[in-house]
Amino acid sequence: MKIFRLKKDFEKFSLNIDSLDMSEQKIYGIIGPNGCGKTTAMKLMAGIMQPDSGVVDSGGLTARDITMVFRKPYLMHESVLKNLLYPLKIRGITPDMQYIEHLLELSGLQALRDTYALTLSGGEQQKLALMRAVVFSPKLVFIDEGFSNMDIESIAVFEEFILKMQAKSKLTWVITSHQLSTIRRLCEHVIFMHAGEVKAQGNTEEILSSPQLPELKQYLQFV
Repeated sequence: MKIFRLKKDFEKFSLNIDSLDMSEQKIYGIIGPNGCGKTTAMKLMAGIMQPDSGVVDSGGLTARDITMVFRKPYLMHESVLKNLLYPLKIRGITPDMQYIEHLLELSGLQALRDTYALTLSGGEQQKLALMRAVVFSPKLVFIDEGFSNMDIESIAVFEEFILKMQAKSKLTWVITSHQLSTIRRLCEHVIFMHAGEVKAQGNTEEILSSPQLPELKQYLQFV
């Protein structure tokens, strides 16, 4: 994915990304303080929001190849199972029920498969949203604070799931999180945003362990 001179203006905030080049089949992390533009940038990259100007080149991917998980996921007024199957249904894909059962078991939702999804806890809803995001084998996955309501054990399970899935399928992932342990474990490349702009980027160890930018040093000190 490549971005050129991307601009989006709001009443009290402007996003300006001059250029950004993300290689396919890698895991990227976007970090930065609240309000810096992380979610807006991801929505623009995912095609959920349109820019005022600039270009987002997804390399030929379409909406059928891209998915995004939000901190507060949108769930249908259906059961857990029907929510999980929905991405397959709209794409005309016959579900592999063995794989479906595996996802339910892995996420700890197997016993809740027939439960009305909107009655799940916040953490359970995030688990369902993450499983639903990968069930149709997308090529580009955006996760916006997708682990924020989970306990430590569940975060570890999903981190391991993503790493195993990446080793097997090689997707492109873009993840925002204030949990630097997750960024360190999952991401190969980190992008630091501040005040609507990309201020620094590089490999994860370089950005998190040897920050040069004052804003980045301050962020890492208090996160």
